[in-house]
Parts: sequence; C-alpha cells; structure tokens
Amino acid sequence: MSPSCRSPLHRNSASRRQFLRLASIGSLAFLPGFGLGGCAVNPVTGKKELMLLSEGEEITIDKEQSPHQFSVDYGPVQDRRLNAYLAEVGERLTKRSHRPQAPYNYRVLNAVHVNAYTFPGGSMGVTRGILSGLENESELAALLGHEIGHVNARHAAQRQTKGILGQLVLVGVASAIGKNNSRAGEWVASLGGLASGAMLAHYSRENEREADDLGMEYMTRAGYPPKGMVGLMDLLRRTSEKQPGAVELMFATHPMSNERFQTALKQSQGRFAGFANAPEGRERFLDNTASLRRIRPAIELMQRAEKEMGKKEFPAAKVALSQALELAPEDYAGLRMMSQCHLGLDQPRKAVRYAELARESNPAEPGADLALGIARLADNAPGEAFLAFDRYEKRLPGNSTVIFLKGFSLEGQSDRRAAAEEYKRYLQQVNSGPQAQHALERLQEWGYVRRKR
Repeated sequence: MSPSCRSPLHRNSASRRQFLRLASIGSLAFLPGFGLGGCAVNPVTGKKELMLLSEGEEITIDKEQSPHQFSVDYGPVQDRRLNAYLAEVGERLTKRSHRPQAPYNYRVLNAVHVNAYTFPGGSMGVTRGILSGLENESELAALLGHEIGHVNARHAAQRQTKGILGQLVLVGVASAIGKNNSRAGEWVASLGGLASGAMLAHYSRENEREADDLGMEYMTRAGYPPKGMVGLMDLLRRTSEKQPGAVELMFATHPMSNERFQTALKQSQGRFAGFANAPEGRERFLDNTASLRRIRPAIELMQRAEKEMGKKEFPAAKVALSQALELAPEDYAGLRMMSQCHLGLDQPRKAVRYAELARESNPAEPGADLALGIARLADNAPGEAFLAFDRYEKRLPGNSTVIFLKGFSLEGQSDRRAAAEEYKRYLQQVNSGPQAQHALERLQEWGYVRRKR
C-alpha cells in the first residue's frame, strides 16, 4: 500500500498522531452576521444605550449555541420532577423581573463542577455540582435571580456578544501530559471533549454587582428572604477555599470576591431588611432535590475524578470513578467521564465500552455519540467512528469540528470522494487552523482543488 492510500489511523504511521493534533484544536463558528447594532432602551435602567445586538439577535444566539453548551455539560438530568421544580422557582422570579416576556427556560445539568449560567435569550443551566450544595429554596432563588439579572440587564449585548460567544473548541490538554504517556494524552486531547464554558459570556465585576443586586430584588419580590443571597455567596466563598478547582469555571465566567459576600450581607440588613422573615423554603427544597442528594457522595467522587484528570492522574481518576459508579451505576456523566479516563490510560476499547454504556443510559443526550466516535477512532475503527459522528450531527447540527471528523473517518476508510465532500463542507465554515490546513491539503492532493502557485 502506498503512503497516500494508507489509512490515516494506521498504527505504524505518524498520521494517528497527526489526527490527534488536529482534533485537539478544532473550532466552531456558527454565528450569523450581525449588524452594528444601535440605541435601545435598557429594560432595567430605562435609559437609551448602545446595544450591539437586538433582543431578537440575542434569542437567535441563544437558540443556536445553548444546546451545544448544555450537551458539553452532559445534558439535562433525566429527573423530570427536579427539572420541573427548577423551572417553577425560575418562573416565580421572572414574573417579577424587568423582562417577564423573555423566553426563559431552565434545566438541571448532569455536570458535577460548580456552575450556573444563562444565554442571552434566557436559556439557563444549573449543574448538579452547585445544586447539591445549596441548603434551601431561597439560595436557589438567589442563584436563578442572579442569572435572570444578567438577562434583564442585557449584559451579553453590552459586552459585544459576537466576540464573547461563538467559538466551540475541543479540549486540548495533550501538551501538559507526561512524556511517558504522550499517546494517551493525545487521545484525551481530542475527546469530545468540547471545552466546557467555551461559549459562555465572561462578565465583568460591574456586571456581577448589578446581577447580584437585581437577583436580590427579584427574589425578595417573589417572597424569599435576602439571606438566601448571603448563603449563596458564602457557599461559593467556602467552596473556593476547600475545592478551588470545582468552582474554577464559575469564577472565570462570574468573577467572585469577598466584596460580593459583604455587599450581600449589607444589603440584606439594609435595603432588603424588611423581607428578612420571609420563608426560606427548606423543606420544599429538600423534598424536591431528594433524588439528587441521595447520590451526592457519587457526585463528590466524580468531582475528585475531574480534579485528578485535570492533573493527568488517570489511575487515581479511575479509582474515584469506579467508586462513583458503584454508587450510581447508570450515571451518564460518570460513564462519559470513565470513557475519557480510559482514553487517558490508552485503553480505547474500554473507552468504547463506557461510551456505549453512557449512550444506553441516556439515549436523549447526543454527546455520548461524539465520545464514542473519538473512542472508535482511537480503536482504529474509522467506519464505526463515522456512524457515531453522523448520528451526533443529525441530532445536534452546527459543530464544524464534527464535519471535519466525519471527513477524517471517511479518509480512514479510503473513501476519498465522500471525505472530500465533508472537507469541502468544513472549509465553507472554517478557513484557518490545523484542521482547515489538513482538509485543504487533502483536497489539493486528491485533485479537487488546484494548488496555488
């Protein structure tokens, strides 16, 4: 077999490493071309301000990007009661907000790190990691009120959403992995392995202060005591001290400081002191989150595993995940994480097995197909990898990196014509970077594109 006809995943060739280098850097750009914006009335202040996006454009961004970020965070939990409870609390707040007509929606996400976020149109996600640490409904109301505050103040539009949102990148950690485990590190670098938080707005401290203030206003209007915000800020402060890695993403997108805790305390004793005796809703909260609290030990083990994988300590991560899956054997996030861990251990067949188990445990969430496709490539099975990537794209279109991976999988099967179609489709969306270079070189080599002289 000549070098040009050899499968890119041939175990004795350098192209396996080449694929991983390419797949670790991919990007997704699917924002429509927005105009230069204009003046609009700020719903909170009532003043005219320069807004780079209209409310309709905010909603468009939300609809296009939020499904990808939610899938990155392992999708919504399958507990309908828990999701319905979150929506009930959220709707109670939005009715008292400055933008009650916005298309808000809420879900509890399977991710175990500590975070909560919203897209500009009102699509909100709250991870199991933060929800399992709350003590009562007033703290949940503070959390959701804060996010609703960002939507109402239109912070994403103010911070030039086009520049903040719109890139979805594959996790790239290969360079940090030890020399003795470089191949394993390359596979983990490509695991689908989409960078959590890549599409989220990064707010300023000023934005955070305003969202805190609005959150306390909305929650007290809705009948909650202001100490719920104090409790939330104290939880984040304490978690940061004990488990800094667990809140790293939240603090990257939501700057935290002791000042925010002190401000909440001062506000609760001053401006909002008249609401101090409102009910916290502890019993209702505990009743509706009982299923989540039952598996809190498993969530804490998964948090430990995330920390270990962040340090490239895959054997230790495997131990923690094994213990977690003993407590929650069908946990979708745990199974996905175990698949990733086995890639780190250079055990692609076990990675395939756990990705398949994840797919079986949560058929509604497409992210397992992306993980399965990567694992299949690692196991030198490009045909099966293509099928997984194709299923993923049909269910969650818009990820240009998946188009590239489909092309690469077809190239691995020596199907040049089909691979060329995918590469051309990819280059229509992305025209720079290692993946684009690889696609262009193949199209030139196969005679589909003329080389520039």
